[in-house]
Amino acid sequence: MSNNETNAEKALFDKFGTYILPGRVSDPQRGLEEAQTAEQLGLGSVWISERYATKEPAVLSGALTQLTKKINIVGTFYVTVRHPIVTASVANIMQQLSGDRYKILLAKAVPVYLESIGSPNITFARLADSISIFRRLWAGETVNYEGILGKFPNLSLTDFYQGPQPPIIVTAIGPKTLAFAGQHCDGVLLHPFITAEGVRKSAKIVHDAAEKAGRDPASVRIYHNIIVAPDLPRDEEEAVVGGRAITYLQTPGFGEIIVKTNDWDPAVLDDIRNHPQMLNMKGDNADQAFTREQLVEVSRVLPSSWLDEGAAVGSASNCAKKLCSFLGSGADEILLHGSAPKDMHNLVVELKQELVR
Repeated sequence: MSNNETNAEKALFDKFGTYILPGRVSDPQRGLEEAQTAEQLGLGSVWISERYATKEPAVLSGALTQLTKKINIVGTFYVTVRHPIVTASVANIMQQLSGDRYKILLAKAVPVYLESIGSPNITFARLADSISIFRRLWAGETVNYEGILGKFPNLSLTDFYQGPQPPIIVTAIGPKTLAFAGQHCDGVLLHPFITAEGVRKSAKIVHDAAEKAGRDPASVRIYHNIIVAPDLPRDEEEAVVGGRAITYLQTPGFGEIIVKTNDWDPAVLDDIRNHPQMLNMKGDNADQAFTREQLVEVSRVLPSSWLDEGAAVGSASNCAKKLCSFLGSGADEILLHGSAPKDMHNLVVELKQELVR
């Protein structure tokens, strides 16, 4: 193997990962196969979102620690849904079972959803206290806590794994959450459909906040979540990219922040939300009410430039160039989302060539 090939494989592993089981799931077994395919392709990480019950991150993470050997595993958790000692314990044992390949992603979730299941909203105070408790437990401390999370007089992990602590990443989109990540976390995952210029602005907020908090800005890794549709048939591309875009832009609050970050026209949000299909939606979350395919018609109101700037579509070669442009805008690692690993073989070949260049 030449030096160029070796360098390309290392760069691919260091800079690209993928979600498994994107979207709604009826067969979780497919996610295990996707993770193994991702590892065979040479990607560096697999990410698992939290959706009950067929995409439960603790269960899937445990399986992946035994089915993979090199690839990093990232499980998503809502801090108010699980007791802090449960989340800390899950991450601790996953780190041991995986051989120090585990990372924990803390997501804020949509408040309306949390309210619907009787879980408190995930505020900055709850996030900060949860992170503090996790790290103290992983360090072997006994924690006596009374605060916004509740009263925990005697928390400790018995017979815990004393290896490296799992890195903590937080999902972020708005400036306050980005600054929080710089102050408290090891990494931040940016929201899909943020443009290259949006990534540049977001990374600056994170790094400035880290520096102000007395932390090394370079110690906070910037992960960017990008919807990819390489070499897909037109109808499938529309569902993967356009349909998914609607699930994000339709959500009150999220859509406004995406548009503001990218300097897009906010009037388009009204076109989305006033579409007849959306007006007849039961509930507030299109992701729960419809499949991606069912949202394609709604996505036709989107300017084509939004999808071109915020996602990677077209040929595998074009996708690779677009993805690497985000690396040049401040992202340390790209999270490939929307397409399954089985559809990424050509993309991976093109990425290696682009990374060498």
